[in-house]
Order: sequence, then C-alpha cells, then structure tokens
Amino acid sequence: MKKQTLLCLLLAAAMLLGLTACGGNQPAGSGAVNTGDAASPDGGEPSTLVYASGDYTRINPAMDEHGEINILLFNGLTAHDGSNSVIPGLAESWAFDEDTCTYTFHLTEGVKWHDGQPLTAEDVQFTIQAIMDPDNGSENAPNFEDVEEITVVDEHTISFRLTAPNVAFLDYMTMAVLPKHLLEGEDMQTASFFRSPVGTGPYRLESWDEGQAITLVKNEDYFKGAANIDRIIFKIVPDDNAQTIQMRSGELDLALLPPKDAEAFRDQDGYQVYEMKTSDYRGILFNFQNAYWTENRDIIPAICCGIDREAIVSAILLGHGVTAYGPLQRNVYNNENVEHYDYSPDRARQVLESAGCTLGDDGFYYRNGEKLAFTISVGAGDQVRVDIAQAAAQQLREVGIDVTVDIPAVVDWGGQMAYLIGWGSPFDADDHTYKVFGTGKGANYSAYSNALVDQYLIQARQSDDPAVRAEAYGKFQEELAKDPAYAFICYVDADYVAVDGLAGISPDTVMGHHGVGIFWNVTEWTMTK
Repeated sequence: MKKQTLLCLLLAAAMLLGLTACGGNQPAGSGAVNTGDAASPDGGEPSTLVYASGDYTRINPAMDEHGEINILLFNGLTAHDGSNSVIPGLAESWAFDEDTCTYTFHLTEGVKWHDGQPLTAEDVQFTIQAIMDPDNGSENAPNFEDVEEITVVDEHTISFRLTAPNVAFLDYMTMAVLPKHLLEGEDMQTASFFRSPVGTGPYRLESWDEGQAITLVKNEDYFKGAANIDRIIFKIVPDDNAQTIQMRSGELDLALLPPKDAEAFRDQDGYQVYEMKTSDYRGILFNFQNAYWTENRDIIPAICCGIDREAIVSAILLGHGVTAYGPLQRNVYNNENVEHYDYSPDRARQVLESAGCTLGDDGFYYRNGEKLAFTISVGAGDQVRVDIAQAAAQQLREVGIDVTVDIPAVVDWGGQMAYLIGWGSPFDADDHTYKVFGTGKGANYSAYSNALVDQYLIQARQSDDPAVRAEAYGKFQEELAKDPAYAFICYVDADYVAVDGLAGISPDTVMGHHGVGIFWNVTEWTMTK
C-alpha cells in the first residue's frame, strides 16, 4: 500500500505536467523569452516557436502518459498519422505470425540517439522490459502485460510473443524507445536522465530552466528528415488565464486555451483558432479507497442524474464539446444504448430516498444521522476543470447533496473523496479503458473493481475479431453504467490559438487527453514572423 501511494503521488505530478502543454525559455530573473542567436543552416535568422506548456517535473514517457513534449524528443517503433492510424516509426516494417501470436519488427538502419550512439533492438527490449517490471511502477504496464517473450533477433530485428492477439499492440508500440546505454542500472522513476533526456526524435533538448522553459532545437540528423522550425520553446505557463494574457501580448505563438478565451481570438487579425475534436472526457472520479464510498456507493446513480451536462457544455465550454455518458463515445465501439443518466433532479431524489436517505430542514439529505456530503478535488491551474467542478457541485447541492470543491496544491490520490478526472484516447478502444477501469491496473486511480468489467475488457483485448470486440465493449459499457466508476460529464474540444505565422497544423486530427497530439506532424510545420 505504501508503494502504491508513492506511485500515485508520482503519477499525480506526471498528470499535472501533461495538462495541455506549452513552453518557452526564460533566463532566470528575466521576463523575456530567449530565442537564441544561432543562425539557421541556410544562413538566415533561426525560426522559433514559443508554445504554452504546463510544468514538467520530469520527461519520462515509459512511466508517465500525456507529456506533449515526448513526441518531439522520442520515437516509438510505430507512430500515428493525422487520422490516428498506425504508421511506421523506428520500425520500417513488421509482420504478425498468427500461429505463434508473434509480432516481428524490422528497425530502420542508421538511426542515432541525440548523443550519436546507434539505436539497436536492445534499446527496444530494454524499454519494454522496464515498463513491464512491476518494481518500476509504470502506469503503462497494462499495455504490455500480454507480452510473454521478447527476443532480439539481431541488431535491427526484434520480436514480441503475446499470450493472445491484441489489436491494440501496434498502437502501444508507439511507446517512446529509451536508450539502454544511458539508463541501464538506473532507477526508472528517479534517474537524472529524465531531467536531461536523450532521444531519437526530431528535436533534442538544448536547455531546461526549471519552472520557466524547456528549449528544444531541431535534430539535423533526424532519420525522417530535419524539421523546418529551428527551435521550439515550451514556455512554462501553467495557469490558463496567464496563457491567454501572454498569447495576446505576443509572448506565445501557440496555446491550448479555454473555450471562452479562445473565442476572443477568433475574429482578431494575426491569429488562427483551431477548434479540434477530442476523445477527452471529464467526470467525477469516486475514490473507492475512501470509506465514504463503502457506505454510499449506491447513491452514485443519484449523483449522475443530478448533473446538468447540457448546461455545463453550454455555459462553460460554450458548446465546444458534447455531453458524456461513457468512455468510448468517440470510438468505433461506442454503445450509445447504455444508461445515459440524463439530468433529472426528481430521479436523483428518488434514488436517494430509495437508499433510505431523508431530507433535512437544511435542504440536504441525511443517512444514518450523517449529512450526504463530499468534496471534489481539482488540480490547480486548469480553469475549465475548476468551473466544471463548481457547476456540478452547485447542481448537486440543489438536489440535496452537500458538495464542495477543493483545489489542493498536491493531490492526495489515496485520501481524497473524489476528483474531477479526465481521460480518453483517440486510438484503440483498449487504450484508456483496460488500465483505467481494470482492477488494480496502472491508471485506475479510483481503485474501482468490478469482475464483469474486468472480464469484458479482457475478452475485448484478446480478440482480433471486430464482432467479438464490439460485443465485449458493448457489455463493458453496460456494466460500467450499472456500476459507475465516474459520473461522466462532458467531452472537451481542444481550442488551439496560433499566430498567423505558424503553418502546418492538421485541423481535422482528433486529439487525445489534454488535447495531446497536435505535434504529430511537427516536422512539416513552418514559422514566420
């Protein structure tokens, strides 16, 4: 339990660093961004993109998710294109042997790490084994738990034998490969490497001014061809309001802004607004490690019915999103026929009264002499989440549940009562379901456990038959609706604001959690000022 609590704290920090993302380089004590003075290879002024980012405590793609910066520094064996389909990455090709359930990948030859050392299949083996090692506590471990054997065939060939087919495996091989020669024998949670990472990606780390900026310069030897933009600065601006101010003042070139702030730029000269769909949902996570839910788990359907999702989407998201009832609404395997828990204060009260709760003179329900009351925690800096939590709390108070909102400096995953959570993946349905709702899995922060949910998720990931998967995911969603882990609220569109000089963003790509994914084609972007 102590190890699980420590891991949760580490992952909480990682989730905070992944919130949206942006960055920039500021010398200590200076308010100006240092764009450097190195000339571009053609002799002209270097092009620099300043991107608004949440803060990073480390850059560790093997242990953490959602770091927007990862794709600039690292590569996986596979990658995703603008339609979120799997394409070659470090591997130029692969094959699947159905008889042995084995994937064999052939690596592109001549790829080098940023320090000049050659990439080999041993680096791939080292990375996946490190993720799979339970002592390392990676939240990505469930993605690879069906890997039975990893074989380095030769310097540029590696095979993975699985216990059962898993169509999501090629999606999971987008996992960033890490250098064995720099990390072997190091602690995969605390190694200094994760403050000075070395990858194979289109950009390499130039400097990291803690709490200020992370500056990347393009990798001239990138195996897929050098990027157009010379330097990208992840300027650390964790507060949404500050990002908006700095976008307006010209300190930023690209930022993911709240809907109300993005709208203010829509008709302004010099800016472009990209309203991009996401698979990114928000909901109230119930912490089942907290004794409160042992006694009151049966009132969760009342909470679900007591939230006016339409009002939240309209007033807070300004229509830039949709109401949510489950985790797969923007996935081919969505089951739209599950219980939606449409807004109904009367039904919410009926559920409470059927559970034996009685309405007090103060307008709140009581159970066994105790008022029904709980607190929703929200991470600092994300104003949209704060607004959603406060709106939901007010709506729930109106149906008789005394809900408050807390914005802690550090999230206590094991001790809190509830959290305004966000998840969602634009890739295979296994992603952000199996490890989020499966019992004891790496991203199951609610400690949710349901044997039928586990059964259906396993059935879905172990079949490559679309019909079998559709049936299993349909049943998974039905069971999750009967026994909710979250009170789903809304899907949040990603509103990116960019200066006119930035070109190349793919506006139709469906973004992931926290709007992550915009950099998928960063090498094609251009920047003029």
